[in-house]
Amino acid sequence: MHAAFFLLLGASVARFLLRHPGEPRTPWVIALSIALALLYVLGPAVGATRTLPAAAPPTPLRHRLWLGLVVATWVVLVVLAPSFAWCAVPLFFTALRTLPPRAAVVLVALLTVFVVAAQLKLSTAFDPNLLVAPPAVAALATAVFVHMERQAQEQRALIDDLIRTRRELAATERREGTLAERQRLSMEIHDTLAQHLSSQQMLLQAADRTWESDPGTARAHVRTATDITARGLAEARRLVHDLAPPELENGAGLAEALRALDAGPGVEVRFHLEGAPVPLPDRAESALLRIAQGALANVREHSGARTAALTLSFLGDQVVLDIADDGAGFAEARSASSGRGHGLPAMRARVRQLGGTLTIESTPGEGTVLSAVIPLEPTR
Repeated sequence: MHAAFFLLLGASVARFLLRHPGEPRTPWVIALSIALALLYVLGPAVGATRTLPAAAPPTPLRHRLWLGLVVATWVVLVVLAPSFAWCAVPLFFTALRTLPPRAAVVLVALLTVFVVAAQLKLSTAFDPNLLVAPPAVAALATAVFVHMERQAQEQRALIDDLIRTRRELAATERREGTLAERQRLSMEIHDTLAQHLSSQQMLLQAADRTWESDPGTARAHVRTATDITARGLAEARRLVHDLAPPELENGAGLAEALRALDAGPGVEVRFHLEGAPVPLPDRAESALLRIAQGALANVREHSGARTAALTLSFLGDQVVLDIADDGAGFAEARSASSGRGHGLPAMRARVRQLGGTLTIESTPGEGTVLSAVIPLEPTR
């Protein structure tokens, strides 16, 4: 549109100089043409020619003054040389981009009337096209601008909605990630630090009871509690640095880590391996180890069992971990409704995250069997 304005302005100057050479008004026409060009160039500098939204604030005074000078200079030029009338077409868009919609339409209508008068002055005979063409061009220019402005507003609104939706989605993902991380840490703490502290408490209480009567046994309990404290410290450091379980470090496999587990004094733990071991994802190994640790903690604290058996089975498309004890057992429905403890929900959550299942079979007085099944191929 800027190029069109200067092209029409130059063509009008050339036409005037060719048709009216040596006239006294020529210097005025040339000076006003240069002034109009300079004023038009100053528009972007004062921030006047900019697209306004529908609900724009009032046009600043400097914008109105600039547009008034441009229109006034053009009017004087048209009075001196009516051939400059068609420079009004770019001015239509300038007015529409500078003023609020209603004021811009009024100014476009006034400019159109002035263009019609200038064209009638130039003509030697009455021509109906001179009455129809300028209003048609003005109406077309206004309609095109209004349509484009509405499309631009809709695009801006759509972009704002997309940006807002993206921000809300990012915030939701951050919240979900935070909640998932909190759940993971709570499970880690329950299955490691909490169990270690519970074992330490039981051992130290046992040492306190036998300190006078059986110092050797008491010291053995204290040494065992010291070992458990060291493992708990390693777990705490791992949680800080988000490393793999220390039992699985240095290339140790899941079978070796399970074989080294214990359920505290008075409980014999046996480990069985069935099938040909295959490499497991780190998350699966960590989850199965934590499930075994949590299950043995329940055996130690609640079952009163004397023996517990860990069985790790590789069955081709899945790996199964079974933990069985000969303890008191429980009624599963009653246990689920009691709301006591965090162990079983944490185990279920671990297995569910890997696409597996967790089942518990228990009868009062007949022990408990816990089975965790994890598919070796990702669920689809």
